[in-house]
Amino acid sequence: MPNVSLNDPISPTQEEMELAKVSSRQLAACPHEDLRVQIGDTNEVIVLPGAAVRILNDTLAAMAEGDAVAMIPIRAELTTQQAADLLGVSRPFLVKQMEEGLIPYRKVGTHRRVLFSELMRYRRSAAEQCTRNLEELTALGQEMDMGY
Repeated sequence: MPNVSLNDPISPTQEEMELAKVSSRQLAACPHEDLRVQIGDTNEVIVLPGAAVRILNDTLAAMAEGDAVAMIPIRAELTTQQAADLLGVSRPFLVKQMEEGLIPYRKVGTHRRVLFSELMRYRRSAAEQCTRNLEELTALGQEMDMGY
């Protein structure tokens, strides 16, 4: 599988944030339907599949909040630096997680590559473990009558 070049996230301007807010509200009414879109002042119309409309609406909602957005194909292969940046961790920490078997990867020559889908699986698993740890700490605090 080829390595995917990730585009820099797009940060919306104030004007784009306002337009995104209005557009996302309008699209929210039809998130599961195909959408017919007229191209500019022409009579040309394209049809967007319902799944694309949902993705577009999520993107617009993020832009309305001022969030930068980027699109990554689920089957994208990432470098360790790209993966670390997406997780918000250091590259050495990510490599350690890979070598401990927590994140599957493959080697291309001497370089490691990780599938975006595997990275997201790891992130979900780590978040679930964090939630379990917090619940255990809360229960322990209640047992010790620490007022949590």
